[in-house]
Amino acid sequence: VQLQASGGGLVQAGGSLRLSCAASGSIFSINAMGWYRQVPGKERELVARITSGGSTNIADSVKGRFTISRDNAKNTVYLQMNSLKPEDTAVYYCNADIMRTSWIPSVNYWGQGTQVTVSS
Repeated sequence: VQLQASGGGLVQAGGSLRLSCAASGSIFSINAMGWYRQVPGKERELVARITSGGSTNIADSVKGRFTISRDNAKNTVYLQMNSLKPEDTAVYYCNADIMRTSWIPSVNYWGQGTQVTVSS
C-alpha cells in the first residue's frame, strides 16, 4: 500500500492550493484519512481528518480556510487550502487507516510529504 501526495508548491499569502493524496495497492477498505503538517523543530500536527462516512475534524488554526474531502471510489483525500498564510508553510503529510483484508485490523500509513510554502 502506498499513499502518493501531490499539489504542494509556492504561493503568495492569500492564495490557494489543493493537495491530493491517492492510496494504491491491495486495499479492502479505508477508514479515516487525513492531513498533518510539520515544520522543522516542531512536532507533526493534525490539520484535518475525515472518516469514511464524511465526518471531519479540522484544526482550529485552519478552520474556515481549509476544507477536507475524499472520493472513496478513488481512494483519494483532498485538502483545499484557501486564504493561505505564511504560518501555513510546512511539509504536509497525508495519512490513512487502511484495511488490506476484511480479517486484519487497519494499519496506519503515511505519504511521503509535500512542501507548501506561503510567501508574505
